[in-house]
Amino acid sequence: MTEHPTPARDAAATPIHLLLISAQATPNLTPALDPDVRPARVVLLVSPDMARRAAWLESVLAPRGVRVTHWPIDDAWDLEHIQFRVLELLEAERAAADAGALALNATGGTKPMAIAAFDVFRAYGLPVYYVHPEQDRLIWLQPAERANHALANRVGLDDFLAAHGSRVEGRVDDAVPAPRRALTDWLVAENERIGRPLGTLNYLANAAERTLRSPPIDADRMRDADFGALVRRFADAGLLGIDHDRLVFPDEEARFYANGGWLEGHVHACLRELRAALRATEDEAAGAAPRQIQDLARSLRIQRETARGDLVPNEIDVACLAENRLYLVECKTRNWRGANAPDPGADALYRLDALGDLLGGLQAKALLVSYRELPAHVLRRAADLRIRVCAGRRLPELPAALRAWIGAG
Repeated sequence: MTEHPTPARDAAATPIHLLLISAQATPNLTPALDPDVRPARVVLLVSPDMARRAAWLESVLAPRGVRVTHWPIDDAWDLEHIQFRVLELLEAERAAADAGALALNATGGTKPMAIAAFDVFRAYGLPVYYVHPEQDRLIWLQPAERANHALANRVGLDDFLAAHGSRVEGRVDDAVPAPRRALTDWLVAENERIGRPLGTLNYLANAAERTLRSPPIDADRMRDADFGALVRRFADAGLLGIDHDRLVFPDEEARFYANGGWLEGHVHACLRELRAALRATEDEAAGAAPRQIQDLARSLRIQRETARGDLVPNEIDVACLAENRLYLVECKTRNWRGANAPDPGADALYRLDALGDLLGGLQAKALLVSYRELPAHVLRRAADLRIRVCAGRRLPELPAALRAWIGAG
């Protein structure tokens, strides 16, 4: 291929980026929203099977002032065809006096797409960069002497999930009120003593889903000291009352909280505290802090679009973004032994694994937090799937486990 003398330009002088569309949206999304390298326009090199994913990315970029055009290819695996189409793009931009303003993001696409586009851009002397998947850095491949760039953490959960084909229908961001925070701390500290009474409370709260009134509680259970202490704690936090031999919940939110939602609130509170601590560290260290939590929510309700265009509802207990990577938490208070499902622990792990790939790509991470101990075979399966677990007697260690999981030191 003939070399062209067009000089490579600085990031600020390359207002058009060519993005290679694939199943991994994050490395295309983050540079496009970084204020230091943000383009005025992106061109999406897209094959027919990736058209829907290109539309998802456009749905995030266009409202933020990034103009989006599509440059179709017929076959994402035909090297010569892709080279020809990229050449056509550069000639079209040259005719519009914009050829020197192009930069290539070589991170996405198939390998033939990346190789073909890189060869053409190298021949034209145009800038090429790659997004490091682990370090969240933009690495300049051409010109090689250009300084690498740490990408800004400007993406929120709603935009991140939208770029992966999911629309957030509802989320909770508020801090857990102090009385509930004290309650969850007590529940975690008394984990081994009140596991069985808590199972009874879960059952009663679940049975009260439509009426907000539990079934009658048998006399022996009412006389149980640990169950009585548990109910009083929830009552003191304003989550339930007692009417003779029944529990009465003031509203659906309180009933959900008593039915296990408290654990999701506890995880969310621990992550909020970690986020605040990391921000304080960043202030003290003049920007040299460990990775930061850029967005955080619990009780996320989403509509996920499939490759066929169907909408599938999903719920996420807790999710956060740190350094543009998605972290998902599933919270369980159930007793894993003697459950109705053949292998409920494995089901929870497979759900986490699948949602991580679908909602966050290959770099997503998952954590299962369980109030009860997990069977050994479930722990082995979690290790195989690279899903972290914090369960049973280790639950008081959750703040440290979250810090290590997110890689915050």
